[in-house]
Amino acid sequence: MIDFPHIAEICSPTPSKVVMLVVDGLGGAPNPETGRSELEVARMPNLDRLASRSACGLTTPVLPGITPGSGPGHLSLFGYDPVKYLIGRGVLEALGIDVELQDGDVAARGNFCTLDAHGKLVDRRAGRIRSQESIPLCEKLDQIDVPGLEVRIFPVQDYRFVALFRGQGLSEDVTETDPQILDVPPRRVDALNPGAEKTAAAANALIEGAREILGGREKANMVMLRGFSQMPELPSFGQSYRLNPAAIAAYPMYRGLAKVAGMTVIPTGHDFKAEVETLQQHYQEHDFFYLHYKPADAAGEDGNFDAKVQALEALDEFIPSILDLNPDALVVAGDHATPSILAGHGWQPVPLLIHSKLTLGEGVEAFNERACATGSIGRIPATQVMFLALAHAGKLIKFGP
Repeated sequence: MIDFPHIAEICSPTPSKVVMLVVDGLGGAPNPETGRSELEVARMPNLDRLASRSACGLTTPVLPGITPGSGPGHLSLFGYDPVKYLIGRGVLEALGIDVELQDGDVAARGNFCTLDAHGKLVDRRAGRIRSQESIPLCEKLDQIDVPGLEVRIFPVQDYRFVALFRGQGLSEDVTETDPQILDVPPRRVDALNPGAEKTAAAANALIEGAREILGGREKANMVMLRGFSQMPELPSFGQSYRLNPAAIAAYPMYRGLAKVAGMTVIPTGHDFKAEVETLQQHYQEHDFFYLHYKPADAAGEDGNFDAKVQALEALDEFIPSILDLNPDALVVAGDHATPSILAGHGWQPVPLLIHSKLTLGEGVEAFNERACATGSIGRIPATQVMFLALAHAGKLIKFGP
């Protein structure tokens, strides 16, 4: 963990390289009809072969039974205690699209959503409308006037946007409007303490303005706000582990997460093919790379078992290109499970493999939940993955005399 009191004594800068591939929503759960998870159904010859030559196990992102968001799930893999270093999604999204945040600003992650005639949610993501449709809507929302504050709307990607609140006396201690279920109306924003009442009032004013602008539309006729947050202070990932780290992520939120941790964010394209090409082009410049794969999570959140299987199979095709770079340690992990049967994030343990010249195989024949459970790593907190990765890359020295 990054708070290990002797971290500076045991971390040693070396030329060796670590690649951490984080497959968003990697873990799943068995389909009731077949008894097999998405990973067990997917045809992944490259990942299965890699697992047979790696140390394998399962990770718990936060605690058993706790369903994590993507932020806590990633921070845990980077070695940060996700409970101690809780970061709201608004700041992560804002940083991911290069919004300049000032002291006291509050950022929220926004979703376009669709309500029925009775004001109840029928689609929390408005059919995942594309950016060409959402950007003009964001431009209209950006004109909403909230007296006494500066409120700005920034498009992020597809159905997502950032709402930025700037002014005196703001607080992140407010509730979210997304109920996380359908057939109920979005919630109002409530202050969690008296010091947050100004922020709650401003957020509700923005929401009412959005209702007037979007109400006549068939879809994307309302917005929801969550992840209200202000700039946090985290220990530097690079300084703590004595690394020169880089992040390659197509989705803005994950670029923002890397920025908060102090990683260099390398610009890339809009899909994983572009990410891998970016990794190849910049491989000599850094000794740690965080590489993010999103499609498995999106399919799981849609409750589409077959689509998640296809997303995992598509990922498998890129594994040889990553291995061709010959990283000293390759980590394949997930920030959380997104079982299709839940159509959302889950608390299930997440498969993990670590491959290096020190891993010759241990009888694990496939990369899935059931097989990885038999591996030598066992089931560990995700916060312990970084030390294992560094050890396999020869970047840790002996602890104590």
